[in-house]
This record gives sequence, structure tokens and C-alpha cells, in this order.
Amino acid sequence: MEEFKTIAIFNYPHEIVVLKHILDQEEIQYYFENETMMNIVPFYGNALGGIKLKIHPNDFEVVQLILKELEDNNDLKIV
Repeated sequence: MEEFKTIAIFNYPHEIVVLKHILDQEEIQYYFENETMMNIVPFYGNALGGIKLKIHPNDFEVVQLILKELEDNNDLKIV
């Protein structure tokens, strides 16, 4: 997982629910750094730097397109 790179940062756990579903359907390897901690103690968001979507560099372009589509269609704000 060392080679996985951050492609997006989210402030709240509810922002990643739909994205998780889409990434699973596309069979893209990913993980969300700080997701568990943000669910337990949401006020740590700023200290942790948010929930970071980490993906393999080979999937970068595909995930970028997915994020762009979500942002355009649903007003999803990606930091």
C-alpha cells in the first residue's frame, strides 16, 4: 500500500458512501485513510487532514473521471 497515492480528500464520512460503491463496482483497489477515526471522533477531521482516498497510480485516470462525474452531477465538493 506504500505505492498508493492520495487523489481526493473528504471532510465527512457521508461524502464517501456513493464513491465506495462505484469504486467497488469498477473493481478498483482503494482505501480511505482516516475513515475509521473520523467515524469515531469526527472533530479530529482538521487534525487528521480529512478522509484521504488512496488509489494505485495505474487507476489514477479512471478514478479522476469518476470523481469529475460525481462532482458535476451531484455537487460533490472535493478538496
